Amino acid sequence: MSEPLIELKNVGFEVDGTQILQDISFVVNKGEVVTFSGPSGSGKSTLLKLIGTILTPTSGEILYKGTNLKELNPIEYRKEVSYFFQNAALFDETVEDNLSFPAHIREKEFEKERALKLMEQVQIPESYLTKKVKDLSGGEKQRIAFVRNLMYQPDVLLLDEVTSSLDQENREIIGKLINEMIEEEKITVLSITHNQAEIEKASRMIEIRAGKMEEDK
Repeated sequence: MSEPLIELKNVGFEVDGTQILQDISFVVNKGEVVTFSGPSGSGKSTLLKLIGTILTPTSGEILYKGTNLKELNPIEYRKEVSYFFQNAALFDETVEDNLSFPAHIREKEFEKERALKLMEQVQIPESYLTKKVKDLSGGEKQRIAFVRNLMYQPDVLLLDEVTSSLDQENREIIGKLINEMIEEEKITVLSITHNQAEIEKASRMIEIRAGKMEEDK
């Protein structure tokens, strides 16, 4: 049997004496699509941020390919495990500035053809490469941020309610690309979503209530 891709062992997270998460343990294998469910404030986003190394567990450990996250270079880890925020965060001036950023941090040439192909998949025209970030709509910003995350194919996508603030059209555009990656690239996805169509794509669901795992089915 192959080694788990991601493994959480009794993971907890505490802030100022308040226990946000407690004794979270589960395994994610390559190619799985896992959806986290539970009421607002239950700790789902905190859990995803721990896996994405945006936060650090205060107890327990998280392993990636058998190695504790504490022992991994966070920049190298984030090249393989890509966290996608609910609200797109774009920077610099233009769309191209954002899409070329993943190449810059890898000290590689910007792959313009890949950028254009991904832009086409999310229905963003080529002319937008030189468009100012400040002139984009919310849906366009979210799609550009998604393309940026995919300029180098990650092994794992962490999706924190990425379509919740989008209209139906933008939700379907991003959802279609995610589904293609799941089916064709066998990418591993861990997501928080209330969208029924996205929930139905999950291999399984993990329920978080009051900071604890109540169900894993």
